[in-house]
Amino acid sequence: MTAITDVPGLRVGHAGRAGEGWLSGVTVVLPPEGTVGSVDVRGGGPGTHETDALDPTTLTRTVDAVVLTGGSAFGLAAAHGAQRWCEENGRGFAVTGGVVPIVPAAAIFDLGRGGDFAARPDAAMGYAATADAAARRIEHDVERGNVGAGTGALIGRGQYKGGVGTASITLDSGVVVGALAVVNALGLPFGTSPPRGEPGSVRLSDEGASTPRVAPVAAKAATGTSPGEALQPGQPPPALNTTLVVVATNAALDKAECKRTASAAHAGLARALNPSHTLADGDTVFCLATGALALDRSSEAARQASLITLQSAAADVVRLAILDGIDCAEAVSTPAGEFGAYGR
Repeated sequence: MTAITDVPGLRVGHAGRAGEGWLSGVTVVLPPEGTVGSVDVRGGGPGTHETDALDPTTLTRTVDAVVLTGGSAFGLAAAHGAQRWCEENGRGFAVTGGVVPIVPAAAIFDLGRGGDFAARPDAAMGYAATADAAARRIEHDVERGNVGAGTGALIGRGQYKGGVGTASITLDSGVVVGALAVVNALGLPFGTSPPRGEPGSVRLSDEGASTPRVAPVAAKAATGTSPGEALQPGQPPPALNTTLVVVATNAALDKAECKRTASAAHAGLARALNPSHTLADGDTVFCLATGALALDRSSEAARQASLITLQSAAADVVRLAILDGIDCAEAVSTPAGEFGAYGR
């Protein structure tokens, strides 16, 4: 079973609630100190915090934690809890008198899915998820499915349960590329294959060279219409959706290379979900590089080959993490509705 925590030093924590009107939560990726990071936001309806600080042209280089949360824009308050934990533990950008933790965050829309629109993550839940990550041992197993930010995630226009998934790939060079995804997508997976028996266990060699188009029934679930059918007057537009991803590697990358890797990793969303990057999605990919392993930069050709190989792997592992999140999601029933497990 592979996971983003196969990248040495990374830890993942969750906090969430289900029941009594709740169906939401927070997931925090806690990297080792000195980890470089950037982000690429492609969705038309993002909910984010501190992503401008990750632009390669800005002052800071490192990231202290990444917060993925439910609760839409309200849930971004969870980042303040993660910041407080980081400050208490001396993690952050050094300034006169203390540190300022760099904690970017992104949110999915899950408001009201447990029955109470006001039941959404806050700073306390963000703190709890960060503390949970900090308490984990290095290279720990990652909980998947209906946990953390995946607690209230749905797919297929709200018909099926989504969740947290993760996977990793190790290249011949020793570079590890991992991904963690919170799948709350408008779309559904390409094809209708049954779920895998072992989360995160699919290898690239097991995959066919081509992927079938999504079946008409799946297309209808994703869009509310049959293929070629337009929305009827009065028919509601697609629900608000988002897929959030953290890609991580033990390779040494600068901030611009992290940005380009995040951009390349978005291809994994497009390979896994149909549709993706829509106006109703807030699709966001963060990239973290711990810097433990130097890439081959002995020549310009070697540098390009190293980066292209890593970035191709990032797209592949994102696709696997997304499918893993869907496979691990379990059906739930709340006052807001019945949400089944896709493919089961």
